[in-house]
Amino acid sequence: MVGSPHEALHRIFQKDPALLTRALQRVLHVPFPEPREIAAMNVDLTEIEPVERRVDTLLRAETDEGTYLLVVESQGKADDRKRGSWPYYLSYLYEKYRCEPVLIVITQSSATARWASRPIRLGFPGWHSLTVRPLVLGPDNVPVITDERQAERDVPLAVLSAMTHGRGPQAAAILESLASALRTIDPDNAAVFVQFIDSCLTDPQAKQMWRDLMTAIQYFWRHPLAEQVREEGREQGLEEGRIETKAQMVLRILQWRGVQVPDEIRERVAACADLDQLEIWAQRAVHATDAAELFAEE
Repeated sequence: MVGSPHEALHRIFQKDPALLTRALQRVLHVPFPEPREIAAMNVDLTEIEPVERRVDTLLRAETDEGTYLLVVESQGKADDRKRGSWPYYLSYLYEKYRCEPVLIVITQSSATARWASRPIRLGFPGWHSLTVRPLVLGPDNVPVITDERQAERDVPLAVLSAMTHGRGPQAAAILESLASALRTIDPDNAAVFVQFIDSCLTDPQAKQMWRDLMTAIQYFWRHPLAEQVREEGREQGLEEGRIETKAQMVLRILQWRGVQVPDEIRERVAACADLDQLEIWAQRAVHATDAAELFAEE
């Protein structure tokens, strides 16, 4: 099970390594050559001396124009130590593999993206012995994908959108469109994306919404991450607790989608003691534009 955003990044790029090159081409408009093959590599850059250095993800891209090493770093905040470690990574990898390294930084913070985008120049003014220019994917250049059809056309890009904008004002619409798009792709690939998003969402409300959406479309519970949530449910104890949680989920989905819920509908949902019925209402809530649509076929 994915346990952190760093590990999630590594897993998702192993599953779909071409996601990186597509992001460079479509988001940053960098003319990166079309890869024939991409392979994951050992991320350990430790030397013989006991100084441990690791990148988050390291991929080798074979193209008609040559072989490139894609060095991926997930950055939560500004860290001046990277001024030394990032140049080290690139020079070490070039020396070891004799391939051109490309540094890619992914962040959910606009401030961190601006910091990471600044070139690292080593030397004295007017003469730089070494310059490092990271390529940065963040909320200011990754598109906000809130349209379900657009998400279906490019699910990996929709995943990046959810990752970089998952705590912004449009998080609900982004997650909703992605949840629908996941039903159109291979289930194994979708399972990786589901876990990846769950690990990367740092806003508790957005994370809970994502789990509610996955539960509502009866997808989440077929994959390993569900074991964690089921265990949390067992700790709550009784059947009454599960019913109350499901009823709250129905109302939360409507609230996050901006659908007003009259008191009589809120009371009807809260009073329901049938888990199967609440599950049906949860599925309808994902697409409802009016709260009364929960009961349209009853």
